[in-house]
Amino acid sequence: MSVVGIDVGFQNCYIAVARSGGIETVANEYSDRCTPACVSLASKNRMIGNAAKSQVITNFKNTVHGFKKFHGRAFDDPLVQVEKPKLPYSLHKLTNGNAGIKVRYLDEDKVFTVEQITGMLLTKLKETSESALKKPVVDCVISVPSFFTDAERRSMLDATQIAGLNCLRLINDTTAVALAYGIYKQDLPTPEERPRNVVFVDMGHSSFQVSITAFHKGKLKVLATAFDPYLGGRNFDEALVDYFCEEFKGKYKLNVRDNPRALLRLYQECEKLKKLMSANSSDLPLNIECFMNDIDVSSRMNRGQFEDMCAQYLMRVELPVKSCLRFVTELSRDDIYAVEIVGGATRIPAVKERITKFFCKDISTTLNADEAVARGCALQCAILSPAFKVREFSITDVVPFPITLRWKSPTDDECEVFSKNHAAPFSKVITFHKKEPFDLEAFYSTPQDLPYPDQSIGRFSVQNVVPQPDGDSSKVKVKVRVNVHGIFSVSSASLIEKQKGEGEDMQIDSEPMVQNESRAEDQVTFTFIKVIQVDQDGQSQGDQQNEDNSSSSKEGASGDKQDPAAGESKPKVKVKSIDLPIVANNIRQLDSDVLNNFVEYERQMIIQDKQVKELNDAKNAVEEYVYDLRDKLCGMYEKFITEEDSNRLTLMLENTENWLYEDGEDQPKQVYEEKLDALKRLGQPIQDRHREHEDRPRAFEELGKKLQLYIKFVDSYKQKDERYLHLSAEEISTVEKCVSESMAWMNSKMNAQSKLALTQDPIVKVAEIIGKIQELEDVCKPVINRPKPTVDDTPEVNDQSSGAHNGPTTKQGAEGKGRCKGRPADKTWHERDGGGLRSVAEKLTLQPSLRLPSLTI
Repeated sequence: MSVVGIDVGFQNCYIAVARSGGIETVANEYSDRCTPACVSLASKNRMIGNAAKSQVITNFKNTVHGFKKFHGRAFDDPLVQVEKPKLPYSLHKLTNGNAGIKVRYLDEDKVFTVEQITGMLLTKLKETSESALKKPVVDCVISVPSFFTDAERRSMLDATQIAGLNCLRLINDTTAVALAYGIYKQDLPTPEERPRNVVFVDMGHSSFQVSITAFHKGKLKVLATAFDPYLGGRNFDEALVDYFCEEFKGKYKLNVRDNPRALLRLYQECEKLKKLMSANSSDLPLNIECFMNDIDVSSRMNRGQFEDMCAQYLMRVELPVKSCLRFVTELSRDDIYAVEIVGGATRIPAVKERITKFFCKDISTTLNADEAVARGCALQCAILSPAFKVREFSITDVVPFPITLRWKSPTDDECEVFSKNHAAPFSKVITFHKKEPFDLEAFYSTPQDLPYPDQSIGRFSVQNVVPQPDGDSSKVKVKVRVNVHGIFSVSSASLIEKQKGEGEDMQIDSEPMVQNESRAEDQVTFTFIKVIQVDQDGQSQGDQQNEDNSSSSKEGASGDKQDPAAGESKPKVKVKSIDLPIVANNIRQLDSDVLNNFVEYERQMIIQDKQVKELNDAKNAVEEYVYDLRDKLCGMYEKFITEEDSNRLTLMLENTENWLYEDGEDQPKQVYEEKLDALKRLGQPIQDRHREHEDRPRAFEELGKKLQLYIKFVDSYKQKDERYLHLSAEEISTVEKCVSESMAWMNSKMNAQSKLALTQDPIVKVAEIIGKIQELEDVCKPVINRPKPTVDDTPEVNDQSSGAHNGPTTKQGAEGKGRCKGRPADKTWHERDGGGLRSVAEKLTLQPSLRLPSLTI
């Protein structure tokens, strides 16, 4: 099972995997650990990542980047309309109102959803991780900004399905960073001690996030989060672009914004300049050749000017930090143990300075600013994976926005079920008294805090609700939850049906307690009868699985507590729990049929990309062979081909080269393979003659050495050498005959080969010489290596010695009687015995282990 964590950023992506007992960030085919979040569509295939980034200028209308902000958003969303003029590609309104991306693909105008574009990017990241791990990748953990709403999170999950990934968890960026920070700490306080409070500040390319996290040994608890979804590194890039656009307009009379290519080049250069100014305070140049209308432009900028220009953005840095600290009222700045910063934009000195000034302490940079999120995702995936053993580490996240439920009644009632920064994942059971089916509308309570104005989450219809047999309202228990992905849902509903019995006390199920995997002390039950009542109770219902099971249909289950509303004189009742169907209508949710079509279309595009790659590889193979063979014909192959054949082959190579750039520019794969085969029919014999000429002397030399060895062996035998007296004359005769025949074969082949020109095919090939060597070895080696027969004189066993089976008990026994004749003196009985202690010990040591992979952090 693979363990993969993916940080899908606005501008760049990172992949971390678990292997070799640790977490490491993997590189792509360009040996780059960073993969640009770009997708370029062309007439035949797609280019994703680094290849797509190279198309940003040349194919700007069909190269999609910066699309992460469009997840779960309508086309009419104000943010989409603000971003639309800045984009080099076109946005399109889909039938469901979402924002789509219009490009030209396979020579046709296509409109892709944001989920499809992100699915393409995830497909590329999946291929990269599979290449690194050398095995299929399915399960993963993916990061999302902490301010992502339900619609955005569901959109991201749909994208993972399109890419064929199983997302075990969508984890918030700052939570992933906190996990990467805390799981390695060996000195965290115990649960009885005060927690270690750490602030994590993450400023990426497009957003700014802050979280305060409390650490104990083996767990982390996010106390609060705050964010500015519209503040990031690109704001500083835009400030530079605006400045230079105005300067070039006055200095060179160039209207840069009218030329998309020039504007994209300026963005790239301004981003480079921003990074240089973070490391240098001196004046730095900006030079762009052939910028517009064949005009070269140049300018200068220093860090002081840059900070003055970006003062409005720098002022916004402190607001989320203040908001986050203000929410945790019991904390002061003195209670903060450390302030960790990650994200590319935190490298801007002015940003660091403002964070340092606010907390009155030096900031920490112990984490990798770019890769910390991906590493945290991989650690979370390892924790969730049954195939890896990781130190226990629990995570409690928070709900970023308060969530309210509204339902129809004589007067529309509503209740806030999850407050801001409420613990997550978390489940609550709400009891309604209804006679008919009813709808629950979920929405965010504070639209002013949302990244976009649409505060609706979805509508959930609880069906099949009927009154009690006596006409009273039925008790309906509805479980709402925020799951591990941070997505709100009405997960189940059940109708409690009372049935009268004889001689029984009236009992009903005790009110279901709120189940939270992390915070048992916050369990609350909401009961709605006529007015909302909040009942505090400290009982726990066990783990989430038990709670889910308790909501299934059951009959005859009676509680252990007496209903306080029931009098002692009332008849006893039994309780029957019936599961109720729930129809969910989430905002911006893709239909299952549409999603399945997207999955199938992604597979078709993958096949198309593979076919185009194979076609290009076949074409490149022809081109490579032409250039390689033509160069060698004038070099190392010159002596191995006649002048006539050389001229004919050279002409053929030139014709093939011309064909490649004319009629052969766009041909089927089979045509290129046929061209290559035709060239190899003429070129391969030349290559073979060259190779044989180079390798033949070494092969004959090796054969000669073997012959000399066995000739000396025969001579030694004839001279009565003691080492070979045990061999028979027939064996020596066989060796002598084989050596003689091999010598004659070698001499004849060498003489015949020496008479041939280099342009002729060889008489003998290296493979034949190697075969002759092997034949010689098969005959001679067994004879020359046959050992002398030995006589093992077993010493007489002393009847008085009781250690026959337990080994010698005295030094004399160990060195004398216990030793066989002809054996070394240091060999004891258990070393000679094949089934003795040594063999047993070796078997135990070398026994393969069936342990699971260990990832102990």
